Amino acid sequence: FALDTPPSQPSASHGEGAGRNVPLAERLRPRTLAEVIGQDHLTGAGMPLAIAFASGKPHSMILWGPPGVGKTTVARLMAHAFESDFIALSAVLSGVKEIREAIERARVNRDNLNRATILFVDEVHRFNKSQQDAFLPHVESGLVTFIGATTENPSFELNNALLSRASVYVLNPLDDAALALIFERAVAASSPFRGLTDPSTGSGRTARKEIAIDAEAKTRMINMADGDGRRLINLVEQLAIAADSSDAKSIDTKFVETVLARAARRFDKGGDNFYDQISALHKSVRGSDPDASLYWFCRMLDGGADPRYLARRMIRMATEDIGLADPRALDITLSAADVYERLGSPEGELALAEAVIYLAIAAKSNAVYNAYNAARAFIAQDESRPVPMHIRNAPTRLMKNLGMGKDYRYAHNEEEGYAAGESYLPDGMKRPDWYQPTDRGLEAKIREKLAHLRELDGKSKT
Repeated sequence: FALDTPPSQPSASHGEGAGRNVPLAERLRPRTLAEVIGQDHLTGAGMPLAIAFASGKPHSMILWGPPGVGKTTVARLMAHAFESDFIALSAVLSGVKEIREAIERARVNRDNLNRATILFVDEVHRFNKSQQDAFLPHVESGLVTFIGATTENPSFELNNALLSRASVYVLNPLDDAALALIFERAVAASSPFRGLTDPSTGSGRTARKEIAIDAEAKTRMINMADGDGRRLINLVEQLAIAADSSDAKSIDTKFVETVLARAARRFDKGGDNFYDQISALHKSVRGSDPDASLYWFCRMLDGGADPRYLARRMIRMATEDIGLADPRALDITLSAADVYERLGSPEGELALAEAVIYLAIAAKSNAVYNAYNAARAFIAQDESRPVPMHIRNAPTRLMKNLGMGKDYRYAHNEEEGYAAGESYLPDGMKRPDWYQPTDRGLEAKIREKLAHLRELDGKSKT
């Protein structure tokens, strides 16, 4: 994102005339790779995209990154750099018909015009398998150089055949420094911040309208952009329109929040951001950090996550990462989920927040989780062992005559309520000791008790 020309020398597209109707984000679109902001790991000297542009030979690629970080810009720059025809499709709006038309246009470019074609597909992950497969022969033959843009993980959303024919480049969310640079350039290109036509003379000369944007307002807008350069430019443009028609002498945070609709966080239900954030929440709880846990919980609520989904994941955390080290964690989380069902948003969310904090500070153990997984894995590969005769159910005389339930020891009649030395596993199966309680929380006491019971088992055999 850069000015078409430096701020001190605005071109016609930045001022009056036809350029005024062009969105600011389009006017600020970079014209060279060097003007792309915030992706130095790809565009800097000696980096992959810089090398690709310098090679003189385009190649197919997948550009993976969040919205507003330059994916479309890179594709357009490649078409310009290699003097290729640029065909853009949106996987949201296009189908087989549009794909065929694009391929036919590429053939005309090659056969009649001796011109290469860059085929750019935005949101390529939205194409199904057959639609993605339709590009393969034309990519292989060199008819088109394929550039796909996606906000989703290509490993999950794109065919392996397509991935094998394209390089994958990851574009990062724009950091505050990159957004600050974009902000300054957007302000420099925006009326009234850079000057207005003097209405008293009707001339094309500009009369400076002194409207300053204070540091806090700038920071607020950068935060609202949430790593999205295009969003930030659009916010500046909206602010400029409001400032142009107001009597404001300066722009502060209050003015920004009054004028601009609150921008939603970058959050795609079911997409990578969704799963990255729930992963961050889960790991923060596991790491016993209540502040981080509450941060990610509130971030997901702020982004539109269903509180019921968060409650379900929290119940999972209570069993996977806490278990018997603190059984109250499961009770508290289930109660919080019930409270939310009764009260809904926003009142019920406070109960969920309480549960999140409790989960974070509770003693941690994955002993139950490990034991369960080990048992499931053993059962999956083991034979179907019969139930030992002494612990079979024997409700009829025939079953008793067959020996079912014979010699069963009723634990309540034994010393300490424990039938020392008794086995409840299938005959011939050694005790696997899947459950290994930790020395944290309640499990420390469980560990002591199991050690005592094993000692009683040993004494019963001597």
